[in-house]
Amino acid sequence: MTIDKSVASADEAVADIGDGASLAVGGFGLSGVPIVLIDALSRGSATDLHVASNNCGTDGWGLGILLEQHRIARVVASYIGENKEFGRQYLAGELEVELTPQGTLAERMRAAGSGIPAFYTPAGVGTWVADGEMPWRYAPDGSVAVTSPPKEVREFDVDGERVPFVLELSLVCDFGLVRAAKGDRHGNLVFHRSARNFNPLAAMAGRTTIAEVEELVEPGEIDPDDVHVPGIFVHRVVELTAEQVANKHIEKRTLRRSSGEESS
Repeated sequence: MTIDKSVASADEAVADIGDGASLAVGGFGLSGVPIVLIDALSRGSATDLHVASNNCGTDGWGLGILLEQHRIARVVASYIGENKEFGRQYLAGELEVELTPQGTLAERMRAAGSGIPAFYTPAGVGTWVADGEMPWRYAPDGSVAVTSPPKEVREFDVDGERVPFVLELSLVCDFGLVRAAKGDRHGNLVFHRSARNFNPLAAMAGRTTIAEVEELVEPGEIDPDDVHVPGIFVHRVVELTAEQVANKHIEKRTLRRSSGEESS
């Protein structure tokens, strides 16, 4: 039996993502964002989406596109960043946001793909993260409508001392959306440098994971030692066009002065 997980188009790959679906989305800032899959979602009708991602794109790009269309109902993220629409919807009570320490978010995704239902971490002990009362949703008048519940805290012996840890649940999502530099038809993926970021974790967290790849190769062409995410975690692979591959935004363009150039 020949395994071929390649799909003809991004639209076909996301066609079964329906209302209320939860999505684990790779990327960090603008690096490694599965923008082609997100664009395909934006052309569909799925709404009331629950998204888990390090951040929620920027204004007019990445997950920011779905935000502007009011298609996202809830976000689990580590920060709001410079996405003004993200912050506006959160403070206006249009969007529920669960802010989570970045390392905790990463481990919640990894745990989901490893069959670990929960884990203890010291991150957040003694703060709203553990004690509750973190504003999840605001009311239109600016008051807090929904807050986070308190979490279980236990002490463990660490180097002869009793140290408190907070219990965090794994983050299983209906779908994982990721972008890879290279993939094969079996779903094995390779990421390029910083674009690796949250992508392997999002791939592990999704019950059905869809990968857009800049280069699609035949099985066996990727050295097993180079595989970052094995195909067991990936269910659909979409090969990008040259134009789609080249469409990469830069959040903050920084130029180095040439030799002898005076500073302005």
